[in-house]
Amino acid sequence: MDDTAVAAGLARLPGWARVGRAIARTYRFDDFRRSLAFVNRVAQLAERQQHHPDVDIRYNQVTLSIWTHDAGGLTERDFRLAAAIDADRPND
Repeated sequence: MDDTAVAAGLARLPGWARVGRAIARTYRFDDFRRSLAFVNRVAQLAERQQHHPDVDIRYNQVTLSIWTHDAGGLTERDFRLAAAIDADRPND
């Protein structure tokens, strides 16, 4: 994706930002248990889409980084997964 397409994709995804070749977002939860529950929901979404984020868990914070490894950068698949993750996130 070119920079214009990436900017348009990010405009549809509040909280997400470009970080290197990926898009990333950090989610905060009340505790570690809720962080893990969120990661498990993300895993289910990722499996359905056959597209998997990099996940960093730090107690009550989960950072997801998404990019298409095969393409060496961002594709529309990344933005679809990010949107699905945001739509599935409970109000914590």
